[in-house]
Amino acid sequence: MKFLKMVGPGSRAIGVVVVAGAMVLTSTGYAGAQSTGNYGPNGAVPAVGTKVQGGTAYFQEGPAAPPTYIFPFISPQVCSTMNYGQFTYLMYRPLYWFGNNNSPSVDYNYSVGNAPVWSNSDKTVSVTLKDWKWSNGESVTSRDVEFWMNMMKVEAPKFNWCDYTPGYFPDNVASIDYPNSSTVVFHLKASVNPTWFLYNELSQITPMPIAWDRTSASGPTPTPSTPNLPDTTAAGVAKVYTYLNSQATNVASYASSPLWSVVDGPWKLQSFTTTGEVTFVPNTAYSGSPKPSLAKFVEVPFTSDESILNEIKSGGPSALSMAELPDEYIPQLKSVESEGYNAVNFTDYSISYFPLNLGNPTFGPVFQQLYFRQAFQHLVDAKGWLEKILGGFAVPTYGPVPTAPFSPWVDTFERDNPYPFSLSDAAKLLKSHGWANVGPGGVATCEKPGSAADECGAGVPKGLQLKFNLLAQSGSVVTAEETADLKAQASQVGIDIELTTAPFAQVVGKAIDCGPDGAAPSSSAKCSWTALDWGAGWVYAPDYLPTGETLFLTGAGSNFSGYSNAEADKLINATTSGPASLTIPNMDAFENYLAKEVPVVFFPTATGNPTSAAIDLISKHLGGFTNNVYTNLTPETWYITK
Repeated sequence: MKFLKMVGPGSRAIGVVVVAGAMVLTSTGYAGAQSTGNYGPNGAVPAVGTKVQGGTAYFQEGPAAPPTYIFPFISPQVCSTMNYGQFTYLMYRPLYWFGNNNSPSVDYNYSVGNAPVWSNSDKTVSVTLKDWKWSNGESVTSRDVEFWMNMMKVEAPKFNWCDYTPGYFPDNVASIDYPNSSTVVFHLKASVNPTWFLYNELSQITPMPIAWDRTSASGPTPTPSTPNLPDTTAAGVAKVYTYLNSQATNVASYASSPLWSVVDGPWKLQSFTTTGEVTFVPNTAYSGSPKPSLAKFVEVPFTSDESILNEIKSGGPSALSMAELPDEYIPQLKSVESEGYNAVNFTDYSISYFPLNLGNPTFGPVFQQLYFRQAFQHLVDAKGWLEKILGGFAVPTYGPVPTAPFSPWVDTFERDNPYPFSLSDAAKLLKSHGWANVGPGGVATCEKPGSAADECGAGVPKGLQLKFNLLAQSGSVVTAEETADLKAQASQVGIDIELTTAPFAQVVGKAIDCGPDGAAPSSSAKCSWTALDWGAGWVYAPDYLPTGETLFLTGAGSNFSGYSNAEADKLINATTSGPASLTIPNMDAFENYLAKEVPVVFFPTATGNPTSAAIDLISKHLGGFTNNVYTNLTPETWYITK
């Protein structure tokens, strides 16, 4: 999602286009489905014609997946690509920007902050701000960063911030100085890896205007000179958050609200309809570069895949400048391209997985056994799914680090698939650990309870049958085919998977409801699920370096499976504590261990969008597009051609 970076259905933050191509395995891993040359290595898609000033670009939202939350301090319940990368970031710029030009790296040209400066053995970091302005004329200053940090200190531990992990940001900050209007100095409790702190901690900060530092709509709008602002006390921060959150849930007021009209990003909200159509216009006070060329940028809602196809075929680029072709219509790609589109596909910096509930009172003891997770991973036919379900427009996920696009963080061991599809290997693991009836036509049953090497494992009772539920997102052709294949393969080794479905939001909600440690205590009715597949996985943002503390550290906010392993915690902590010179070897040790441990069930990540084969379309008369690997939209670079 994150955020839940969970990626929702059809929520490709940048709909681009796909040309037929083949998977290319290089020395750095799968590079994704390759085009025949209609986009460059930096993710640029060329347009036809001459650039003109003005015009309107139309972007297709995912079916039944419009933005729903405008306040950039996003909670887990609304943490998705639809709400940050496609919506809030267009208006409210984070301190640092990542992912431009098809690269999982920082882009200081797009960032409010200059490159951080380190001292004191990597325990002190100074950040200076560029000379940016809010649309109300006030400067973006260190006081706006202080406003954000004050809110983090109070609200993040309540899990009202979706990227919070106990012990990490802001818990790892001893103190913060604001020596002048353009400088923020963080004093940390211990030395850290500077690369990690930039990519995963400073990346979380979005300066907030002092105009928001209020607890109600009454009274004058606060300014930086207003005394005794509420964010200066914990009680006041809590009231400010309650007020802003309440305003952010009132989508009908977005366009008219004096709160949300104060922006520092390239776009301002002109309208937001009840159906989810969003119209942006340029923020003429935008301090960054480039300035928008478009006169308007419109995000268009849809209720179904069929309605998307109808709009593409009836209106073409005049109706949608950018769109994603629903998977079931891939055979119609050639005719769709003839409507005036190019087709390209890129890989987002993400992994696809679903959790098994290690805290489930009945099956948790089974899922906690490494041999079972290994056996279950052997049932995922990654190659078959890539070729037959995802049409070749996908890359494999074999561990916690994305295998594409290229980054220095992925290691050979993970790319080589530790647990390739093998019914015989899965059966062998179950049989050697005390399970009987391992094979087609029956249900595997624990015959030898106990914790010895040849027994079922601690807490697994004699007679327990491997029959459990997998709740998957509804409405996705790809998810339906993948889970049906997994069920069929599992039945060959005596595992009976009961498949049920629910909308994406409900599946994600069940994961979130299990609380910050992801475990399902036996007393919690909310956490009675056994396995959840929301059809995607995780885009690494705003924790852009895939070091694992958000997903796999004991007690992490998004550790929905309840995975807890002392060695994994040690290796994760090594990636964050540095030094910078050991970033790659520490990353290799962490990712290879987690790939062996399979704390979740990994499956292929479709290029462009983990929920689909992501064949996306871009008008031949829309120029300036380059891919952002973290699914953040940058329509300020786009333009219309004639």
